[in-house]
Amino acid sequence: MTRWRRLGKAWGLWPAQPIALVEMIGGSYLAASPQLSYRRLLEALASQNLAVHTWGYVPGFDHQAQANEAWSSLRRCRQELQARVGALPAPLRLGHSLGCKLHLLAPDGGRNSKALVALSFNNFTADRSIPMLRELASKLDFRTEFSPSPKETMRLIQECYHQPHNLLVSFGTDDLDQSPSLLHCLQQRADDATQSWHLPGDHLTPASAGLRQNLLGDWADDSARAETIKQLVETICRWA
Repeated sequence: MTRWRRLGKAWGLWPAQPIALVEMIGGSYLAASPQLSYRRLLEALASQNLAVHTWGYVPGFDHQAQANEAWSSLRRCRQELQARVGALPAPLRLGHSLGCKLHLLAPDGGRNSKALVALSFNNFTADRSIPMLRELASKLDFRTEFSPSPKETMRLIQECYHQPHNLLVSFGTDDLDQSPSLLHCLQQRADDATQSWHLPGDHLTPASAGLRQNLLGDWADDSARAETIKQLVETICRWA
């Protein structure tokens, strides 16, 4: 069984002879320990001889700085892997929720990737993402917002993100998902080839079963959810 290894602020799963590489950024606080939060999904990918790198972080207000840091960290991991196993195809980027935004803000504009698979894209304002922020802001008479703001994020994606091949995945009736607005934004670009896909589930479907059960109860890992993860892994493998 392939074992997780620590790679600076990232974690890696390296099969003996990987055929491709997946670079994953998780969503918000799930990404503090992504090797645990997304264990089932990522280990399933590794079982298909895909090397996996996933960046660990705690979200802040400066999303552009975190996007730059994630890109640099994952690039170093890729160089370390290729020094060991040889050249690999351009990596498939995989994001969940806020992680999609960080991939889309990467300083290379997606040029050095094969494609992006974006699960449950999320681009909320700071006061929507942080429940106490709106109340505190009104009491203390201050305003704060993510950088770039949601509106600025969409402008940067349309003007600076150059990867034409993207798959936007939505789950069930996910109230946190904003994939339709991202799809509209990406399709404004010349030569865009973005596709969308809808699966049953919810915003936590990509997260590991143990985490979902802790948050939602035993029903969170029924056979239908396991089948959704299986479909998701098969699709990611085809794109990779």
